[in-house]
Amino acid sequence: MPEVTDDERGRRVFQIHKEMAVEKALEKIRQNIGQDWKIYSATDIELLKYLLGEGWISMDRRRWEGFTFTRLTRNDLDEIIRMAKEVKRKERLESDAVRDVTEILGRVS
Repeated sequence: MPEVTDDERGRRVFQIHKEMAVEKALEKIRQNIGQDWKIYSATDIELLKYLLGEGWISMDRRRWEGFTFTRLTRNDLDEIIRMAKEVKRKERLESDAVRDVTEILGRVS
């Protein structure tokens, strides 16, 4: 069995921290949205996770922790999901979408 390098271990730990932060944010969003959460498909939720994760990567952890994810509205979620779809279709730069998601999150902090 090949040995795992420190770099690989570090990347994996970073990935785990990102996933945990995004899952924690999603749980807050899910609780706030309530029954309306069911309108979002598994694909929509994956797109939301993707763009929130990219946002997490791009910012200071204290800033991320300062966001009040429970204040996100369905319109906010729809906008984030729309942006993620545009990025995946290569109609929008990921960096622009991350900047816009950060702005949305900043409105609800």
